[in-house]
Amino acid sequence: MKKLVSLVLAGIMAMSLAACGAAPAAPAAAPAAEAPAAEAAAPADASLVDAAKAEGELVVYGSCEEDYLAAACENFEKIYGIKVQYQRLSTGEVQAKIEEENGNPSADVWFGGTTDPYNVVAAEGLLEPYEAENASHLLSPAYRDKDGNWYGIYKGILGFMVNKDELERMGIDAPQDWQDLLDSKYQGLIWLSNYNTAGTAKLVVNTMIQKYGHDEGIQYLVDLDKNIEVYTKSGSGPSKNVGTGECIVGIGFLHDGITQIVDNGYGNIELIIPSTGTSYEIGATAIFKGAAHPNAAKLWVEYALSPDCVELAAQNGSYQFLTIDNAQQPEIAMEFGLDPENVMDYDFEDAKQNTTKYVEEVMTALGSAADDRFKTE
Repeated sequence: MKKLVSLVLAGIMAMSLAACGAAPAAPAAAPAAEAPAAEAAAPADASLVDAAKAEGELVVYGSCEEDYLAAACENFEKIYGIKVQYQRLSTGEVQAKIEEENGNPSADVWFGGTTDPYNVVAAEGLLEPYEAENASHLLSPAYRDKDGNWYGIYKGILGFMVNKDELERMGIDAPQDWQDLLDSKYQGLIWLSNYNTAGTAKLVVNTMIQKYGHDEGIQYLVDLDKNIEVYTKSGSGPSKNVGTGECIVGIGFLHDGITQIVDNGYGNIELIIPSTGTSYEIGATAIFKGAAHPNAAKLWVEYALSPDCVELAAQNGSYQFLTIDNAQQPEIAMEFGLDPENVMDYDFEDAKQNTTKYVEEVMTALGSAADDRFKTE
């Protein structure tokens, strides 16, 4: 019944969508499969499957939402009979951990989360290139690293999520574009994620620099900071607090807002695509350089680029667009008016070369303003 009510709310909310112009704990083990290993719907090369099974184990760091991560890992274990351990970490946490381990990683693969941190560690030589057979199903060359360091599994659109009831109570209109967020009437009402820990926030940095130019983009973020109440550790943090009214305006991926509306029943959330344009993430998967289980890691990448894996997203509250041509797209995203092609031409190469520098420049520009609002827990 809750799902039915939520879906009704989703339809209502679609009508209101604005038009577009510290060391982590040990990974958790996936529950043992109750049924015998099944055949994959899109089987990988038999020799790779045999080699992966001989290794018998895989360790996954996941930066997508935990429900999707768990489902993906449990299904891989069920299909191939390979024991999977997994842990959910933000992309910034994974980046920091892999950099510290420097070629002797404690996990084999990375799953989910926006590609800016992937590109940073790829440039540092900490990802293992692999030419995946199932990459032939990618809808665009943009959905992969040209050297095979990572492959895209989903695409998410950056935007605003607002609590309509609270804005109405305050007599404040919802922001319709990036520049609107600088208005003093939103002071203390906006939540964003931490530039140091969240790939979502790194994407915001790159987006503003690409949209307005280097100096102007950094100045925009300095000006925006005056209205920010909290910088959450994870990119989905703002979306999880809009429905309750703790956050009035959240900046993040709109599919996270859909999750709050459809799965959690928050019909008071409105999704807004910035009127002058926005950017997008490519959620990726990759193999860590020096992975202890290299064949299981390659098999994971093949699996991640198959319907067996990516169609689990929408079944577990993650409504991103999918990047392969043989998977069913989540219809609910379309019902909310999201268009995976209606986004700016994001410069991934500039992000690959400069994300770390840009984040450092923003934090330096903020100076003493970079205070305890920046959450790491």
